[in-house]
Amino acid sequence: MADMKLVIVGAGGRMGQALIRAVSATTGASVSGAIVSGAVERSDSDVLGQDCGVLAGIGANGVLITDDAEGVFKDADGVIDFTAPAASCAFAELAAKYGIVHVIGTTGCTVEDDAKIESFADKAVIVKSGNMSIGINLLSILVEQAAKALAAADYDIEVLEMHHKHKVDAPSGTALLLGEAAAKGREIDLAENSVRSRDGITGARTDGSIGFATLRGGSVIGEHTVLFAGDGERIELSHIAQDRSLFAKGAVKAALWANGKPAGFYNMRDVLGL
Repeated sequence: MADMKLVIVGAGGRMGQALIRAVSATTGASVSGAIVSGAVERSDSDVLGQDCGVLAGIGANGVLITDDAEGVFKDADGVIDFTAPAASCAFAELAAKYGIVHVIGTTGCTVEDDAKIESFADKAVIVKSGNMSIGINLLSILVEQAAKALAAADYDIEVLEMHHKHKVDAPSGTALLLGEAAAKGREIDLAENSVRSRDGITGARTDGSIGFATLRGGSVIGEHTVLFAGDGERIELSHIAQDRSLFAKGAVKAALWANGKPAGFYNMRDVLGL
């Protein structure tokens, strides 16, 4: 079976480089693998023209970083995208134009961004998730089950997360993914029941609300804990990311899974069969 040809957008960033390494590690796999067929960066990037393999620390692979996304999309089987909401919306339209797989790990999308991206799912296979980690997606299942089993009147839910100081969105996509899992377990709407910040005299906590606490600092890749706080006990479900490569490996797994699937909008639970 021929290797899947994948474009990495945001190729010059830390996540982009991790994706290049993860894709390259699958090349020539006995069942199915992938190759980096294109690498894209912004037109003002100082890495344009560089060999993406050299930049990622794996040696030259002959794929030069370009700002011509369309030029590399048209010959690819898929694209992996951990960029920014506006860029992901534009890439979704371009992926749909060529009918290729679009794996999206971008966070910070608004409701409008998500709707725009999903509107292209009739022409492309889109896999979008707030976190591509296998562990986080398993954790979301446990959170949903716990939320369903523990009554809102007896157990309060708080989602605590910490990331590095360069992260620009809060709560993180992962925190929101876990909050959505908790809300699903409770059969409530997260947007109507979430508490994003507390300051001053806030009054007593409302039964059934789902709180979010956001920490930023240092080089922390990602730490998430969902707390179920009851009278006399507290249950904590946690995940600690120690290496950015786990997100990259999950994204590559999603791309390989999506290759050949019918057009549609999928998430990591679909990929993992959860």
